[in-house]
Amino acid sequence: MRHGSIPGVHGRVRPLTLLGDPALRERCGDVTDFGPELAALVQDLFATMYAARGVGLAANQIGVPLRVFVYDCPDDDDVRHLGHVVNPHLVAADGIVLRGPEGCLSLPGLEAGTERYDHAVVEGFTVAGEPVTVHGTGFFARCLQHECDHLEGRVYADRLTGWRRRRLERRIGRASWSR
Repeated sequence: MRHGSIPGVHGRVRPLTLLGDPALRERCGDVTDFGPELAALVQDLFATMYAARGVGLAANQIGVPLRVFVYDCPDDDDVRHLGHVVNPHLVAADGIVLRGPEGCLSLPGLEAGTERYDHAVVEGFTVAGEPVTVHGTGFFARCLQHECDHLEGRVYADRLTGWRRRRLERRIGRASWSR
């Protein structure tokens, strides 16, 4: 039996911001008002993430330049991690660097082998303003680093070099959404 609300049930699905939109390239501002508008934003983020079949979503991916992201992501042991972080700071990214497939809802249909650490720690706050620390390993660590990058105005493509970057750039140029 579920105890508590299902994230996104009361949210509305918003249009995704796609690569090329300046909103994805600007550092997001800190949340200062922990009121009902923030709670509604978190619900909208969950609803939009689920509708797009993602595992994480940052506020600037729906055009809101605030430091907030949500996640519903498994780790490498298939343990589900569900939550949100307001004003997150990546305080640790360490361990082994692994190259793994990474995609993004703002670059639909594309992915590339991207290097990320296999352990990450993010500190921030809940929607109620309570401090929270999130530890991630494996795929979930990748998710945490990916979402923190978004809030700094970066996308995973920025981490690519050489032929991987050139191949992704060609695929972006051919994508129907980039025209």
